[in-house]
Amino acid sequence: MENNTLHIDQLKSSFNKIDKITIQDLFDFYNQFEDSIKRTTIDWRIHQLTEKGILHRISRGVYSVSEREVEKFEPEVSQSLKQLSRMVLKKFPFIDVCLWSTRWLNEFMLHQPGKFYTILEVENDAMEAVFYELSAKRKDVFLNPSEEIMNKYVINAKEPILIIKLVTEAPTTKVGSVKTSTLEKILVDIQCEPAVYATFQGAEMNNIYQNAFEKYHLNEVGMLRYAKRRGRKEKIKTLIGSLEK
Repeated sequence: MENNTLHIDQLKSSFNKIDKITIQDLFDFYNQFEDSIKRTTIDWRIHQLTEKGILHRISRGVYSVSEREVEKFEPEVSQSLKQLSRMVLKKFPFIDVCLWSTRWLNEFMLHQPGKFYTILEVENDAMEAVFYELSAKRKDVFLNPSEEIMNKYVINAKEPILIIKLVTEAPTTKVGSVKTSTLEKILVDIQCEPAVYATFQGAEMNNIYQNAFEKYHLNEVGMLRYAKRRGRKEKIKTLIGSLEK
């Protein structure tokens, strides 16, 4: 019954060679089957189609069918991240960690920062133990740094490692043996912690979101689910909604 209203086969056939599908395109498509179809109905069908993976969102109000080959975000995990991962997991083999670098955001930014941070997210109960272990072996390790610590010390550190609490059920992925962050998670995190990610605030935040959504296929539903866990769902939803077509 649902396929009869969504007309999935016809939709794929009509749009599989088209790079960008607008809401008006979808309105015209469904108007073939139902006269005077409402915009709210179109919005609901877009939601259903994106949930099913038939459509994916390119930018605000612009979609493509899933047959179109879309670039996926695949960060380059450096040797230093691999070594850090091995070091932590060798000492703490049973804890949950997530490693990523703020360098990965460079491709989305207008102004390129000269300083990058390694983010080591650790489950809450193990944060201090990991901090003391790493501090004994290397410099510039900071535990859950405040805005003051960021401005006084982290900004002047050569290769800072920031140990931050890993939110439960965060959307992570694996690159080789390294557990790391999805782009969706990074986009939410930089909005949730402005003191830590000060470089990416303001107009630069809009650049990052705009370029990320234009370049990569992002799981918006999963992203908003994670944002809800962080108490930022409405802010993230508004930010995504404000992106230019």
